[in-house]
Amino acid sequence: MRSPQALRNGGDTRSPTPGFHSTVAERKLRRFNSLILVFRLTSFSFSFAAFVFMLTNTRGSDSPHWYDFDTFRFVLAANAIVAVYCVFEMGASVWEISRGVTIFPEVLQVWFDFGHDQVFAYLLLAASAAGTSMARRLRLTDTCTASNAFCVQADIAISLGYAAFLFLGFTSLLSGFRVVCFIINGSRFHL
Repeated sequence: MRSPQALRNGGDTRSPTPGFHSTVAERKLRRFNSLILVFRLTSFSFSFAAFVFMLTNTRGSDSPHWYDFDTFRFVLAANAIVAVYCVFEMGASVWEISRGVTIFPEVLQVWFDFGHDQVFAYLLLAASAAGTSMARRLRLTDTCTASNAFCVQADIAISLGYAAFLFLGFTSLLSGFRVVCFIINGSRFHL
C-alpha cells in the first residue's frame, strides 16, 4: 500500500486502480446503451414487419402483386436491409452492454453507428415516401377498387416502414450524441 505521504510530497499521483469508473457512471452508460438497444429492437420489429407484410401481399393470379410495382420492390428491399442492419447493431449493443467495450475500436464504432443510422434512416424514409406515392396513385385507379385487400396491406407495410424510420431516427439522435461526446471528450459518453 502506498503512503499518503508520497502524494503530499509530489510523489506518484497515478490512481492505484487504472481504468476505474464509478458505478454510477457505469450504470448511466449501461442505461444509455440499453435505450439504444430498445430503439434498435423497435426499429427491427417495425422494419421486419413491413418486410413481411409487403412480401406476403399477394392474393391470387388475377390480383396485383407487390413485385409488379418498382416502388413496392424498393419498400421491400429497404425494409429488409434495415432489418438486417438492426440485427447486426443489436448484437453490437448487447456485446457493448455485456462486455463494456465496443466491437470495433471506439472511434470507428461511434462513426460507424452514426453514419449507418443516418443512411438507413433516410433509405427507409425514401422508400416509404415512394411507396406512399404509389399507394395514392393506385387509390385513384381501379386497382384498389377491384382488390382492396392488396391496397390495405400495402398501406400497412408502408406505415410500418414509417414507424421503423421514426425509431431509427431516435437511434440516430442518440448515436449523434455519442459522436459529439467523442469529439469533445474523447469518449463515447460524457462521463
